[in-house]
Amino acid sequence: MALPPLLTKVVDWLRAGYPEGVPEHDYMPLFALLGKHLTDDEVKLVADELTLSSDPVSADVIRKAITSVTSHAPVYESDIDRVGSRLAAGGWPLATLPRD
Repeated sequence: MALPPLLTKVVDWLRAGYPEGVPEHDYMPLFALLGKHLTDDEVKLVADELTLSSDPVSADVIRKAITSVTSHAPVYESDIDRVGSRLAAGGWPLATLPRD
């Protein structure tokens, strides 16, 4: 199933911000950051798309991070800011995400 245009843009921005892939320690703040702009279902769709190109161990870590974030486990703002800065360098429009 193809992603909606907004989520396709999100995945493209993630790949631009993390061309070598998202390091494991960035998954929690990344998905917390996404959760500020997207619904839980949209965050899960993005995670599913990322797991398609990941090895099985990384895919499992992504799923666990999503479960933690959607259950509202605490994530440090400093980590969210760090990940946001990395994505901003890749062209991520942090302030506004257009809803197509």
